[in-house]
Amino acid sequence: MDSQSLIGRMKALFPVFSQFDLITEIVNKGQWMELTSGEQIMDVGIVIRAVPLVVTGTIKVIREDEDGNEILLYYIKAGESCAMTLSSCLRNEKSAVRAVVERPAGILALPVSAVYDFVLRFPSWNDFITVTYAQRFEEMIELIDHISFYKMDVRLLKYLIDKSHLFQSRTLTVSRTQIAKDLNSSREVISRLLKHMEKKKLIRMDGSTVELLEE
Repeated sequence: MDSQSLIGRMKALFPVFSQFDLITEIVNKGQWMELTSGEQIMDVGIVIRAVPLVVTGTIKVIREDEDGNEILLYYIKAGESCAMTLSSCLRNEKSAVRAVVERPAGILALPVSAVYDFVLRFPSWNDFITVTYAQRFEEMIELIDHISFYKMDVRLLKYLIDKSHLFQSRTLTVSRTQIAKDLNSSREVISRLLKHMEKKKLIRMDGSTVELLEE
């Protein structure tokens, strides 16, 4: 994507960047990257060298414990960035999360040095950080609520609905193993719940394909 087209996309996707000089510097200093589904762009424990600004596609952010158990924290969509990466970057800490491309994505990878520079020079960049933190905080509260107060069948249905909205399709291709990882459950539990949901005519299954029949 050429610079002028990218500047136009950034203005549309990131309206909080009210200073034109900021958008120009983001495009000039950021590295444009086109990523494929399944590609890992961040891992737990690595030094953060860049902060992603998503222009197209979707990236999912995952937390992993010492035993290798995973849970899906949130998705980063076009016009967004990763609050956890921003936080670790600004505190000069290693990454606490893993980030994997969910849908083919185009991102601007902004060097850490530029992030520090923008904090000092551009008020609208700090506004963006505040908005990003607030959005992810709300999502984390919602995640904690679902883990604490809802049974796995409710969490599973919400997961499928959220994924359907993300892909803008009621038909999803996702393995039971992947669902179990994202929800920090077991494949056996997920398989049993999916069969139960199919009996209730909430979904239709065909191999790794799940079709939502109603929301």
